[in-house]
Amino acid sequence: MADSAVKLRGISKRYGDTQANDGVDFDLRVGEIHVLLGENGAGKTTLMNIMFGHVLPDEGTIEVNGQPADLESPNDALALGIGMVHQHFSLVPPFTVAENIVLGSRSALDPNLRPESS
Repeated sequence: MADSAVKLRGISKRYGDTQANDGVDFDLRVGEIHVLLGENGAGKTTLMNIMFGHVLPDEGTIEVNGQPADLESPNDALALGIGMVHQHFSLVPPFTVAENIVLGSRSALDPNLRPESS
């Protein structure tokens, strides 16, 4: 098993009566590609905002490279090598399902390597 670059343990976050995250454990391992899937309102964005220091968890711990981390701001996350690409429709042009699946590949990011959609 690869070493964890980031470990989230027991992460919980509540907004009033709404439980956004409830005891979430999530490992980001070195050398692996990760996907966080769930329906709308499942708490994915809240979890990523916690990992990037935008939002503080109500409970739980975060480790970065095996060391406890207090991510109280995006600057704290950036200093530890954690970046975030925010979800926004204008970041990339409209893609097909196949193009979305390979968004992280070089050909998807280099317009000279990707044929134009008709």
